[in-house]
Amino acid sequence: MASSIPEAEEGLPPLDTERVHRRTFDLATLLGLGGAVALIVGALAMGGSGKAFLNLPAALIVIGGTFAVTTVCFSLREMLQAQSMVLRTLFRTHRDPSDAAVQMLEFAVLARRNGVLSLQVAAESVGASDPFLGQALTMVADGSTGDVIERVLKTEIAATGARHAKGASVLRKGAEVAPAMGLIGTLVGLVQMLGNLSDPSNIGPAMAVALLTTFYGATLANVVLAPLASKLERNSREEILVKHIFLMASSSIARQENPRRLEMLLNSVLPPSKRVQYFD
Repeated sequence: MASSIPEAEEGLPPLDTERVHRRTFDLATLLGLGGAVALIVGALAMGGSGKAFLNLPAALIVIGGTFAVTTVCFSLREMLQAQSMVLRTLFRTHRDPSDAAVQMLEFAVLARRNGVLSLQVAAESVGASDPFLGQALTMVADGSTGDVIERVLKTEIAATGARHAKGASVLRKGAEVAPAMGLIGTLVGLVQMLGNLSDPSNIGPAMAVALLTTFYGATLANVVLAPLASKLERNSREEILVKHIFLMASSSIARQENPRRLEMLLNSVLPPSKRVQYFD
């Protein structure tokens, strides 16, 4: 626990092992998707009967077809992982890079004052909420060299980036397939319409399928799948930046470098608006 870890040093704030982990609700994603859907539904309602845009065959062709064709390109496990990643875009653990940098500077000051073995308690405290940080601190406390820590953690970061890229690629592929399925549905509707020109009662339903599948495909691709893929990529970049901060700091602590030098190193990878002034 944060209270079980000694303070960094007199005049500096106490260690807070949970500060870097904040479970947040991504309001931007909800407002963006919800707002886009609300605008489309509102425009449809203002233009006439919204029921005219509800068509089960068209929805089956686009939604079911998009899922099926995308599954062909990936494995079932990758499809399920992508769905879980989408859910985590709404409820995710926010890791602010500035807070991560400050936390690692506190660990650096603690290790410089009490030795690297003092980080073992911190590793046990943060390990449950952030296994990557727990692993980094454990390696430092165990006496691993800076080069070994860098090599191990870089491999872990690369694996994390690959997993995130795979999830985003599933959504990107779905965004490519959805308009194509809409086009297929349009062709199906046109064939049905041309095959029943002698029966005027069948022309309307067939034309509805032809037009609505294109509408469903464009909406699914550009309102849902492509934006979610972009959000996953954005979240991945933020998480990898935080992990890189943990890597730089843990290897610096293992090399017994001055924490003030570590502050300069961390600020070199942080955006200008996120840079910290821990010792000033």
